[in-house]
Amino acid sequence: MAYDFDLFVIGGGSAGVRCARIAAGHGARVGVAEERFWGGTCVNVGCVPKKIMVNAAEYGLWAGDAAAFGWDIENRGHDWAKLAAARDAEVARLSGIYDKLLKGAGATSFNARATFIDAHTLQVGDQRVTAERIVIATGGTAQRLDIPGAELGCISDDLFTMKALPKRVAVLGSGYIAVEFACLLRGLGAEVDLVYRAPMPLRGFDEDIRTALTEALTAQGIRLNPDVSPTRITRADDELLLGLSTNFVREVDAVFFCTGRLPNTQGLNLDAADVATKPNGAVVVDEHHATSQPHIFAIGDVIDRVNLTPMATAVGHALADTLFGGRPRQASYENVPTAVFTSPPIGTVGLTEAEAAKRGKVDIYLTRFTPMRHTISKREGRKTVMKLVVDQASQKIVGAHMLGEDAAEIMQGIGIAVVMGATKQDFDRTIGIHPTAAEEFVTLRTRAREAG
Repeated sequence: MAYDFDLFVIGGGSAGVRCARIAAGHGARVGVAEERFWGGTCVNVGCVPKKIMVNAAEYGLWAGDAAAFGWDIENRGHDWAKLAAARDAEVARLSGIYDKLLKGAGATSFNARATFIDAHTLQVGDQRVTAERIVIATGGTAQRLDIPGAELGCISDDLFTMKALPKRVAVLGSGYIAVEFACLLRGLGAEVDLVYRAPMPLRGFDEDIRTALTEALTAQGIRLNPDVSPTRITRADDELLLGLSTNFVREVDAVFFCTGRLPNTQGLNLDAADVATKPNGAVVVDEHHATSQPHIFAIGDVIDRVNLTPMATAVGHALADTLFGGRPRQASYENVPTAVFTSPPIGTVGLTEAEAAKRGKVDIYLTRFTPMRHTISKREGRKTVMKLVVDQASQKIVGAHMLGEDAAEIMQGIGIAVVMGATKQDFDRTIGIHPTAAEEFVTLRTRAREAG
């Protein structure tokens, strides 16, 4: 059968665009459909605009610290509209680049929704197209909790269309997005309640980092509500009333549901192509990202594996090389460095102490200190925590974790070492850059404890 395309990609986010662009570069006839915005969640309502707002909040903190260093700075408040305009202009610029990259590679882009008619046929807007291979890369979508009045709350996307800073905010959840939103909104001047069912934020992260983050959130004035669930949202005049499982009520101007995302598979008509999904909607794939149909693949957040933009682009690139580049390969889901842009930020790579201890004996190296900047500023809650998890038998670093300023930047370099299999002795013989916080990773000499 002659197909319209060698490859058709559903979704113009990080995973889909990378896969399409590389496949087209290998000579494949490629089509890509995107119904909302090029660049997907990350560029438009995720990583990029969020990081710009994190940066904005940081400037407020720095302005407050400046007096301790001899600067006479008057803080006249934050201009939300000015930040929004600059943020939106950058988002538009980056989103436009994605479309240009596809066209430059020779791919055909469709500003339309794509749905399956059968395993090789798609309805794309008002057109019907066929493809030999198809990649599903539709990402994830934010969810509201199923509570009365949920429609009165916001999802994370809504932050980027608000016309003004809500003065009193309740953030529901304790994952990446929840703690990042709590910090940036607090930094920009809002009163913030963080409401979550767990005893501490960031379930799945290393316990020492979770403890340190809890202290940092409290120090910056975020009101923590652990072991609490929201029960309902009601409107009263010009404010919202958030009911809690403790029978307390919070009076707020906005409620953000940061309680998880689900794979964005609704409406794709996957049944028509006989593509299997999990109960949460995630597409089922094998180790090669093939679905229950061997010519249909799924990548990125839609498979709900490691929901990170760089992971999605790496998998998309590897899949394109495998299918059309003549060099089969896979992107590894092991030792993926990541960051949480809280205040202060978190950087991590590899196993937590608890995960590593299940595999065998490990040595734990841990330090906690006040960075030089804040020995001068005297700002509370700015402790830096660094941790190495070392396999006793091989002496390899199997986990590295940090909470503190520049954690994300520092952890990128540490990530290279961990992926390469560096040992504690490799770290020990590396000369530190002085004076920096980063040098502490190569000067940790005293074992804090053994685990496993």
